[in-house]
Amino acid sequence: MTGGEHVDVLIIGAGLSGVGAARHLQQAFPRRTYLVLEARDTIGGTWDLFRYPGVRSDSDMHTFGYRFRPWTRSKAIADGASILRYIRDTATEAGVDRHIRFGHRVVSAEWSSEQARWSVEALHDGEPVRFTCRFLYCCSGYYRYDAGHTPDFPGVERFGGTVVHPQHWPQDLDHTGRRVVVIGSGATAVTLVPAMAERAAHVTMLQRSPTYVMALPAEDALANTLRRLLGNRRAYPIVRWKNVVVTTLLYQLSRRRPRVVKSIVRKGLLRRLPPGYDVDTHFTPRYQPWDQRMCFVPDGDLFRAIRGGRASVVTDRITEFTPAGLRLESGAELDADIVVTATGLRLLPFGGVRLTVDGQEVRPPETMAYKGMMLSGVPNFAFTIGYTNGSWTLKADLVSEYVVRLLRHLDTRGHDWCVPCNDDPTVTPRPLIDFQAGYVLRSLGEFPQAGSRAPWRLGMSYAHDLITLRYRAVDDGTLRFARRSAAATAGRPSNGAGG
Repeated sequence: MTGGEHVDVLIIGAGLSGVGAARHLQQAFPRRTYLVLEARDTIGGTWDLFRYPGVRSDSDMHTFGYRFRPWTRSKAIADGASILRYIRDTATEAGVDRHIRFGHRVVSAEWSSEQARWSVEALHDGEPVRFTCRFLYCCSGYYRYDAGHTPDFPGVERFGGTVVHPQHWPQDLDHTGRRVVVIGSGATAVTLVPAMAERAAHVTMLQRSPTYVMALPAEDALANTLRRLLGNRRAYPIVRWKNVVVTTLLYQLSRRRPRVVKSIVRKGLLRRLPPGYDVDTHFTPRYQPWDQRMCFVPDGDLFRAIRGGRASVVTDRITEFTPAGLRLESGAELDADIVVTATGLRLLPFGGVRLTVDGQEVRPPETMAYKGMMLSGVPNFAFTIGYTNGSWTLKADLVSEYVVRLLRHLDTRGHDWCVPCNDDPTVTPRPLIDFQAGYVLRSLGEFPQAGSRAPWRLGMSYAHDLITLRYRAVDDGTLRFARRSAAATAGRPSNGAGG
């Protein structure tokens, strides 16, 4: 095994979260050493992986962008290529790109309390490489990169056309003049349908059940005006907070007055869809707003495609694939040349890295997440999970800021490591991600648990997390701190979710 290089902080993942984390650390600690290990051969993570037509953000870029680097383009709902360029430019301008080791897939990490360090194993060109670090920071997101979720469709082997999952889009796939069926109703499907409809003969969105879909302006008029008047730096925080407030109010109204939000969504649909369109069947979900993530379409492009006859929505279930397309439970058949299975993601906690603490394997479901970013019983370790009701980057920035505060606290007090300990028997376990989306429910049992109250609850309020992670004391009675000299004899705190 080669390697043995030691750094203060080792970051896993060079996507949106990893590049942001590296920049935060570098800005706060110019002399501290760090590396970013990236399994793929380029910067960008999700935004380099997904190449399907029309790929774009489902959050506005004034909140999806980094707090420290203003989004300056006119479109607030940006395409994937623009987001990828933004991430890469951030890495280049900050010099983060010089600290990235590409083609290094982290497979395991072992913590030693006696040495107060992590020993991390990665695979590079099939060969194991070893690194050690004082603090391990996982920014790998929470889904599998090697495969998306595709149900077992009966008869798919008989289909004479092309079946493709958006996560692995063939760059040579030409859908011009072809009949396309997109299976799904989430953010990926509502993005694909209008994009493919521009060149396809026709695109059908086939869904088992509807999703809440709202139209938003592709450009933020206030943001563009303020940039002209105030400049990028001054305008950015104003627009960012405006969008945080609007998103928060919509979410809170959805939870407290769901009928009001349903009425708002329905009125918007009736204005944008053809007269007499069956909104109840195709765009009225059975669940409440924000039980699952709401879909936003820039300038109502999905509705324009439907109104123009280039796209349609079918709400039904698949019985089987046929040589020419799909047979549905209703008896109807859909002819297709291309079928896109926009049927969701597969989740993977911590990028599949095996964690061990003092020789004992860490089983994520037996741990509890502290402030939604550390694990009970796992020292000097942090991870990033963004909001399900808002921009991922809002939380990623706050986690990075907290990690900086935590490292400063360790330095100031002369501690070598810290670990969250749940020794309160009244804290009861809860699902880490309180979200009803299918891709979450399928894999939730593989993830850490959350707790019934702070600091073990994964919050979904940016304002609350802002106060908690940026301003409240690091030493809150739940974190335990130790020096290396004492660590060897003190024993390891409990790894279990219950303490």
